[in-house]
Amino acid sequence: MSKKFFSTRVLTEVIMVVALSAVLSRLTIYHLPQGGSITAGSMVPLIWISLRRGAKVGLFTCFVYGLVDFALPPFYAYHPIQVLLDYPIAFGALGLAGLFRNYPLVGVGVGIGGRFIAHFTSGFIFFAEYAPAGMSPILYSAIYNGSYLLGEFIVSAIITYIIVKRNLHKVYLEE
Repeated sequence: MSKKFFSTRVLTEVIMVVALSAVLSRLTIYHLPQGGSITAGSMVPLIWISLRRGAKVGLFTCFVYGLVDFALPPFYAYHPIQVLLDYPIAFGALGLAGLFRNYPLVGVGVGIGGRFIAHFTSGFIFFAEYAPAGMSPILYSAIYNGSYLLGEFIVSAIITYIIVKRNLHKVYLEE
């Protein structure tokens, strides 16, 4: 990895973004019974750093956030693969937004779409028993995870649009 990736400035941003996302994740607008919630923009700092610093820094930051989120209660650990899918992989996928720095709203969609795929996969593999009788676990996982991630996408897209429109994602950016 390049020296720029590990500069004090970038690592400080990573730490602040992870902490801010952790705090915002506790401000829930709606919480589902088996996990998952719509928050007050907790994904925005993760998307912001991805758009600001690119996919490499974004993926790293979001992966670290996934580990931090797992460490904070309530956490759901049923199987090691489930933990990987629901925490570092799901949140790490938000870093994909950094691939779309010139199209930030597409980045929001791709990042949250990647998160959806990880949660969806975990849902139908590990949480199939929660599907109502007669309902496909695949359909149940898609509806369950899509319900809160759609709300999270809307909140994140609106806030990201405002940040980008005002060029705030480039403030104090050292290139």
